[in-house]
Amino acid sequence: MATDYYSVLGVGRDASQDQIKKAFRRLARELHPDVNPDPKTQERFKEINAAYEVLSDPQKKQVYDLGGDPLSQAGGGQGAGGFGAGFGNFSDIMDAFFGTASQRGPRSRTRRGQDAMIRLDVELNEAAFGTTKDIQVDTAIVCTTCTGEGAAPGTSAQTCDMCRGRGEVSQVTRSFLGQVMTSRPCPQCQGFGTVVPTPCPECAGDGRIRSRRTLTVKIPAGVDNGTRIQLAGEGEVGPGGGPAGDLYVEIHELPHAVFQRRGDDLHCTVTIPMTAAALGTKCPLETLDGVEEIDVRPGTQSGQSIPLHQRGVTHLRGGGRGDLIVHVEVQTPSKLDPEQEEVLRRLAKLRGEERPTGQFQPGQQGLFSRLKDAFNGR
Repeated sequence: MATDYYSVLGVGRDASQDQIKKAFRRLARELHPDVNPDPKTQERFKEINAAYEVLSDPQKKQVYDLGGDPLSQAGGGQGAGGFGAGFGNFSDIMDAFFGTASQRGPRSRTRRGQDAMIRLDVELNEAAFGTTKDIQVDTAIVCTTCTGEGAAPGTSAQTCDMCRGRGEVSQVTRSFLGQVMTSRPCPQCQGFGTVVPTPCPECAGDGRIRSRRTLTVKIPAGVDNGTRIQLAGEGEVGPGGGPAGDLYVEIHELPHAVFQRRGDDLHCTVTIPMTAAALGTKCPLETLDGVEEIDVRPGTQSGQSIPLHQRGVTHLRGGGRGDLIVHVEVQTPSKLDPEQEEVLRRLAKLRGEERPTGQFQPGQQGLFSRLKDAFNGR
């Protein structure tokens, strides 16, 4: 890339986040427009702002180190223009000059865990009528050795001797505004107010471990592709043994060999010979409720449908079910033996259909043609 952000901040490529932040603060105090209004200095200030935006963000820094342009990503273009992305918010600006005003008091080691989601395959009949399923989930649970404390058995967290448990340290600094009392997170305990001298060997002080467990999920009748079932408190346990997030089970309905689902209605196609369509017949069909006889009335045409009410999928909200729609396809024989051909010729003669002329209908009009006829009063 054209701009070397490490050179802009005056740090090496192996610089830590703390070194990058210190370099940015030092340059920001020197080059801020309120301190030095020179136009060239303002351009330089924009450069360090953009450099800090990239190098302080682990994801953007990784893209940059690989030769990419992290500022071309969505939202990244603000950085070179001012305070928008480089500082993040007003507290970052104050941090560059006076230090970060902390939240007053130590931070809690206990935080809520993240939500998790898994996909669950279900058959059509399970989606239609509901079921219960056992699922295997691999999530973080409370460490069984330290019960979430993060300290090895027989030990405990100790009050930080640098901040004396406050989680922050204060100092008086001189700036162009005069003497200012500043507070910032304690560098020794990272703002927690306590340190863990002997971390738990099982969870390395995190207070949680990963484990596979079995959960029983109730699938309500009427679920469809993409339906999500929320299991409160069954997600990831938070750091420090914090409360667990939620687990979302996303339903994926498997294709059926016969039926196609459209909403809560089911559709299928039955193919019958032309003789059965002319004379009528009954066809057995394996529905979700068992075998039923489909009554094909005499004279049924190809493309007609036979509805079976209340044979579809249960409505997810509200009572009742959808319908099962059976589409009829009439099959015309492509090969006839002499005897079959003679029988059909006699039938055609009896019906006066030896030389049919066919029935032609006008093609469907387009929108503009219909509007034209409407204006002409046709």
